[in-house]
Amino acid sequence: MTSFAKRVYRILLNIPLGQVHSYKWVAKKAGRPKAWRAVGQILKHNPWPLIIPCHRVVGFGGEPGGYIFGKRMKKRLLNLERQIKELVL
Repeated sequence: MTSFAKRVYRILLNIPLGQVHSYKWVAKKAGRPKAWRAVGQILKHNPWPLIIPCHRVVGFGGEPGGYIFGKRMKKRLLNLERQIKELVL
């Protein structure tokens, strides 16, 4: 695993429940603002999608982008997290 991939995964671990950020935002936070496609590839190969919340990363303008378990599941997870956040926070 590259050091850039590790940075990306650490950033994802810090995205709070119910929040989303863009691939571009993640790339910028990881120190490579033009590497948003690389971020997408890293997330595509996330070996721990239930632990490292790659579903919280969306495309520009809020488009869902891809997800290892499909876009439908990504949308369901994001909706579930919003509901949980409303209940407990």
